[in-house]
Amino acid sequence: MNIRRWSFGFLAATLLVPGLAACKSDAAEPTAGASPSAPAVPADPKEAMLASTKELAKGDFTFTVAGAEMTGGGLVHKPSNSAQLQMKLGDASQDMSIDMDLVYIDSESWVKMDLGGALAGAIPAVAKNKGKYQHLDKTKAEGIEDLQLDPESLDPIASDALIKGVTDVQKTGEGAYAGKIDISAVADSVALDEDVVKALGAQAKALPFTAKLDPQGRLTELVISVPAAGETAAHEVKIGYSGYGTGAGAQKPPADKIVEASPETYEMFK
Repeated sequence: MNIRRWSFGFLAATLLVPGLAACKSDAAEPTAGASPSAPAVPADPKEAMLASTKELAKGDFTFTVAGAEMTGGGLVHKPSNSAQLQMKLGDASQDMSIDMDLVYIDSESWVKMDLGGALAGAIPAVAKNKGKYQHLDKTKAEGIEDLQLDPESLDPIASDALIKGVTDVQKTGEGAYAGKIDISAVADSVALDEDVVKALGAQAKALPFTAKLDPQGRLTELVISVPAAGETAAHEVKIGYSGYGTGAGAQKPPADKIVEASPETYEMFK
């Protein structure tokens, strides 16, 4: 089973899987934190967009992401060397889904999975551990991209790389922008399905987008309109950021909810 077929642009880059559990409603509606020393927002629309992701480099924010058959969100907290992500892949029409919650703290990581529909009994070891956080042995997870976390990578959505693909942009209102974006060269964003990007071909070089920046010029929302490609219907990729500089870090799962990961867990991500 190849997890990437389920649009793991999210787990891609992979700061992979940080968890929605810690974001909840705060991440769903990006808000702006105070930043007294924040520089003025560049007047040039493209320069404003390029500067909008600089704050992400500090590694302290929450995020949400939604795309084709995928929703999720999480947090990144470089001060505590931690991250968390929760993703839901699949939909009712396919009668199969994967709910995942990954937690990373320093060199330790845990994953909780719930397989639904036709997948429910496909991997007995996973079904047995439903509701449990499987502790990942870093020596066994080594080399499995979707089970890796590099806090130095900071942003699993790779919005910095996405924004660098902006080819045309105009300011449409206070903190609001719109234009065209080239996503063809972005290979490590959790928000993008690699197969969809390939199927788009030349269209991937000029997709419509809208964006919102807070008063400090920090990116709070990015929406990319993706046309139908291959077997995937037209959809929007929606990315949101909030909680800049206000995070508390990921929390270790409760001891009574932790088990060691089964061999099948590692196999399903390969």
